[in-house]
Amino acid sequence: MTTLDTCALGTPHDVYDAQCPCRGVLDLLADKWSALAIGALEDGALRFGELKKRLMGISPKVLTATLRRLEDRGLLTREVFAEVPVRVEYSLTELGIDAARPLRGLRDWVESNIERFPAV
Repeated sequence: MTTLDTCALGTPHDVYDAQCPCRGVLDLLADKWSALAIGALEDGALRFGELKKRLMGISPKVLTATLRRLEDRGLLTREVFAEVPVRVEYSLTELGIDAARPLRGLRDWVESNIERFPAV
């Protein structure tokens, strides 16, 4: 069994180690919808409908699953406001803000270099 402090056999973190907990985080952040949701929340809190509109093409089911995974990993918070109708907003945590920086760089790089890729 591994802990968050070490990988298999108590070694330091190594994302190439099959038992390293880094793999799960990498899987979460390398997911297209996670990277886009984090980017959409960089400018502040958004409601579910606003996120769905911003992330063109995402289904409500996939958005819900993505938001839950990000919340479970501490990258965003879900705040419920006691209003009629109930209002729910999602915002990045400090960890989410830290993750947003390299993800923004990746999104910017893709947009700047998309012409270099062969058409599929």
